[in-house]
Amino acid sequence: MSLEDTFREEADELLVDLEAAMLELEDQPDDADCVDRAFRAMHTIKGSGSMFGFDKLAAFTHHLENAFDLIRSGDLKITKDLISISLDSGDHIRAMLVDKEPTAEQEDDSAKLLERLTSLVPNVAAQVVSNDDAEKKEKIESGGATKTFRVRLNPDADTFANGMDPLPILRELRALGPCHITTITSDLPVLDEMDAEKCYLTWDLILTTDQDDNAIQDAFIFVQDDWSIDVELLDEGGHWSDIPEDKPLGQILVEKGDATIEQVVHAQAQQKKIGEILTDSENIAPEKVKAALEEQQVVRQVHKQRKASEGVVNVKVPADKLDILMDLVGELVIAQARLNQSSSQLLDPGLLNITEDMERLTTELRDNTLGLRMLPIGTTFGRFRRLVRDLSNDLGKKIELVTEGAETELDKTVIDRLGDPLVHLIRNSIDHGIETPEQRKAAGKGEKGTVLISAVHAESQVVISIKDDGAGLDAAAIRKKAIERGVISEEETPTPQELYNLIFDAGFSTAKVVSNVSGRGVGMDVVKRSIEALRGKVSIDSTQGKGSIVTIELPLTLAIIEGLLIQVNREHYVIPLSQIEECIELTADEVDNSKGSQLIDVRGELVPYLRLRECFGHSGKKPEIEQIVVVRTGDKRFGFTVDQVIGQHQTVIKALGKMYDGIKGLSGATILGDGSVALILDTNALIQGASSENKILH
Repeated sequence: MSLEDTFREEADELLVDLEAAMLELEDQPDDADCVDRAFRAMHTIKGSGSMFGFDKLAAFTHHLENAFDLIRSGDLKITKDLISISLDSGDHIRAMLVDKEPTAEQEDDSAKLLERLTSLVPNVAAQVVSNDDAEKKEKIESGGATKTFRVRLNPDADTFANGMDPLPILRELRALGPCHITTITSDLPVLDEMDAEKCYLTWDLILTTDQDDNAIQDAFIFVQDDWSIDVELLDEGGHWSDIPEDKPLGQILVEKGDATIEQVVHAQAQQKKIGEILTDSENIAPEKVKAALEEQQVVRQVHKQRKASEGVVNVKVPADKLDILMDLVGELVIAQARLNQSSSQLLDPGLLNITEDMERLTTELRDNTLGLRMLPIGTTFGRFRRLVRDLSNDLGKKIELVTEGAETELDKTVIDRLGDPLVHLIRNSIDHGIETPEQRKAAGKGEKGTVLISAVHAESQVVISIKDDGAGLDAAAIRKKAIERGVISEEETPTPQELYNLIFDAGFSTAKVVSNVSGRGVGMDVVKRSIEALRGKVSIDSTQGKGSIVTIELPLTLAIIEGLLIQVNREHYVIPLSQIEECIELTADEVDNSKGSQLIDVRGELVPYLRLRECFGHSGKKPEIEQIVVVRTGDKRFGFTVDQVIGQHQTVIKALGKMYDGIKGLSGATILGDGSVALILDTNALIQGASSENKILH
């Protein structure tokens, strides 16, 4: 990934944060933290954009930054119009990220947005962002809470060749507060040996600021992977005056790694200044001694023990590298299964011990790799606040979006593919579900409707609900539409739940008016297909006049699951272990006593079961004693009769080819230790098929 691509990625994340801050300010206009978040996002985009040659993007963002600096200082108030302009400007900045030189249309959009901004803030273009050194220093010296940091920057040797300039980074650090900068030139070669495209310089800084270390790290967003950067907290709450002389120069040099303890002890034994001795006889660069002297002056007031920053270090990794890692772990799991099978056949004690160790390590590696792919589902929820705001304004409705369980984690691949189905469902809730303020008042409701998105863990699944308190589904209208379309006859009397499920049929819509939002019968069938493609299921329930709720059940991951390996005839199948309650025996006598009903008594409860031998058309003689694998789906139990239960199996899920698209009851395949293929069963689809009609699936 190039540096410009990294900038675009970071800028997109900042724009997401900017949008979230704007939407929060719409509800809480006096929230200073949200104002600071918005300002910081604009400031970083502006500074980084200028660094990477996006000059017009930076110039446009600068006007927004100026407006929010006025808000921070109390000279300007947040208004709904200003929030709308800021949201539109964020969309515009995202469009300008495509190319350094904006198109004529984008230039025109910039002018129009600036004109709207100027109408609210007449002097915004003339404002100067108040972050210069003098003002910062005055604020800090007046007694505000500050922190003092030691920063060492060691750029990569190819910094200049890669188009990076350290000066904008140094300027951004200086903008945070009083900053002493020392340039280290000791590694600079003689002129004849110098490569003009190489960077031989390092910098030492002592920075006192009222910002936290995150503000300092922001300056290194685009170089943190290539440069050697060391940031240490020296003091918290110190001032620039009355500095006690309690930290020796030699100690500072040793802490920074510029001198050894032996060198310092040797220098202290002589009757000269330690700095002069280290420079003259110990070959310590004068610039390094100067930098240490600067630090000594600044941190005389600090405690003898430095308070090191204890924050967790995060490393950004491209998603495709995680996908490659997951694929490799999957292959390792398959190889481990082969090793297990071979060692169990050879019965070599030494090999069995190695196999056990390898299995433990493989399992730990698998779990950790899956953990790397897990993200809070709230990363998807955030985008919907803007959607609800814009659609409610367009439709003249008052709607509040409430989210619960944003911290619930789900596989990144699932989250990425979940966004569009959720957008369809929320748009339908807003358009079809929530009434206008007048309609809600007439129905005895509050003017403002609510859309609730919640997520919870349920065993090895995540259950997501989209609930609204609107008008609900009209079962009579759905039935009438179904009769018109020939889906059901006038004599049929389906249950309300069966009628509700018809809205997932392609082209089915009861909307009286087609709008830009919904009503064309496009969307709900796509939702169902998208969720099923993720090995999930979707259902809907509704109470007319009170609202509707759509429930989505999804697996935590699409990569590796724990399964139960079973055998029917000579074929192997896998059932996800999370769905299984127990395994019981089925004898010939029990089959005879059931008189063909395919029900078995499990501790006083009659549980229906399905023979996989018949389901998939297997020939051959069944064993005298069969096994029933009992699974639970919702509040119901169901059994699958198999010839043999082999045992637990780490299952690496592989997609089936197109020729299997029309077969219900299969969700994928896996490779066994002997190289053969086992099909992974979709138990929900098999149960539904058995309930609707009794036929062989093949």
